[in-house]
Amino acid sequence: MASKTCSKCGGRMGEGFLLDHTHGGYRDTQWVEGPPVKSLWLGIKIRGKRKLAVASYRCERCGLLENYAETR
Repeated sequence: MASKTCSKCGGRMGEGFLLDHTHGGYRDTQWVEGPPVKSLWLGIKIRGKRKLAVASYRCERCGLLENYAETR
């Protein structure tokens, strides 16, 4: 994604990512289509749902975070 400007203060946005801690490691956060549906074994059912990587941008001036589900 091209460079971004903060919608709150006009500062420069730097790209990063949100980190999820999993059993045995780490991974980036994913956006999942639809509302969460509870699962007895896994916490939330995600089988067959559309999943997209999440890009996160942080304003270097005020700290505002903006997240985007990108199809990269």
